[in-house]
Amino acid sequence: MACILLVCGCRHTGKTVSPAPVDPVDSMSLREKVCAMFWVRPEALDPTFTWLSNDDLVANGLIELTDTMRAVDAGYPVGGIVLFAHNIHSPEQLKAFTDSLHALPGSPFVCVDEEGGRVARVANNPAFGLPHTGTMEHLAAKKGASGVREAAATIGNYLKEYGFDIDFAPVADVNTNPSNIVIGPRAFSSRPDVAATMVMAYLEGLQKAGIKGCVKHFPGHGDTSADTHFGYAVSRKNLDQLRQCELIPFREGIRAGAPMVMTAHISLPSVTGSDIPSTLSPEVLQGILREEMGFEGVIVTDAMEMGAITRQYSTAEACVLAVKAGVDVLLCVKDYRAAVDAIEAAVLNGDIPETRIDQSVRRILALR
Repeated sequence: MACILLVCGCRHTGKTVSPAPVDPVDSMSLREKVCAMFWVRPEALDPTFTWLSNDDLVANGLIELTDTMRAVDAGYPVGGIVLFAHNIHSPEQLKAFTDSLHALPGSPFVCVDEEGGRVARVANNPAFGLPHTGTMEHLAAKKGASGVREAAATIGNYLKEYGFDIDFAPVADVNTNPSNIVIGPRAFSSRPDVAATMVMAYLEGLQKAGIKGCVKHFPGHGDTSADTHFGYAVSRKNLDQLRQCELIPFREGIRAGAPMVMTAHISLPSVTGSDIPSTLSPEVLQGILREEMGFEGVIVTDAMEMGAITRQYSTAEACVLAVKAGVDVLLCVKDYRAAVDAIEAAVLNGDIPETRIDQSVRRILALR
């Protein structure tokens, strides 16, 4: 009698039947998934550490992983750690710190703002003896795309050496407002086409070094006159005007494969009809960034501890609104554990679908 061999219910054809792929998100608890969306200062993992201003951080910022931080992380396993200048003292200390952070459960991303120019947490520390790029505006004007690409590769190489995974750069803002006090020469140009070319070159340099870049600050912080670190900032441009200027470098950065886009806390009343910061706006993040511009990577907020957020919203309220708006990563939330609890509660009471959390976690895992 002929015998038919069946494998997994299918007629045997001599070909190996591959098992269905396993979704790693399915094995994660709600707590683990929510925590993966938070990338915080190391100080946020130490409940004994309090700070009221940046001066407190500069004077007492943490430079090593402590048992207290490990204990907090055990209950709230953070997805990423962001280091600032006050966390960086010497080459030996920095490498030991990043190694210990990577050894935490889940191996969190270790991140930094290392644009070049005045925003360079590592290179501006004389203990490292690293080259200075000068401002991005000057670099772009003097050396063009090849110079920007080379500088970004140099930055990426030393970040990789010291254990970083992610650089929150390049700045994709177009410096169109002479009264701007926060962007200025951090931007490559006042011309969107030039800025776009330089953004693509910078991303290529980081990628060559094995560092993941992040274009910022969407939808463009260049035409504002206030600093969102301290309070409300607004752009009066409508969507058509943004398409003709501010959005161009972001669009080209996305086409070049930018894995992350950082939001700005600026308001766009001529677009949204309200004063809501772009970080909390579904119209800006879902309507423009996702649907119109086709971005499929990770949306990360600018620091949620900044005045444009904290002067208008509680930590819990802002974080819930950001997730509802479409954010994947909540950056530098000061009261980290309370924010995690708030997101968990919003999921459990049906205010945020758990599938929405799953979408973000899949994007974050894809970065690896």
